[in-house]
Amino acid sequence: MERAYRLAELREAQQLNQTELGNKIGIGQRTVSKIEHGEIERSRIETIRKYVEALGGEIQIVARFGDEAYTIA
Repeated sequence: MERAYRLAELREAQQLNQTELGNKIGIGQRTVSKIEHGEIERSRIETIRKYVEALGGEIQIVARFGDEAYTIA
């Protein structure tokens, strides 16, 4: 939840509201809100990637198996 809240802080730092960011990446304000409230279990990776990239970031996907980690995207 804390990480999702951080996304909202990053969006606000760029002076974007949820509707503006949603329009920028092709999703609705409601979906932006769900992402920012940690409800990402059902969100597509592509949607999360667009959100992060719209704020100037990049997504890394890491698979963890015990003590081993593999970056897969």
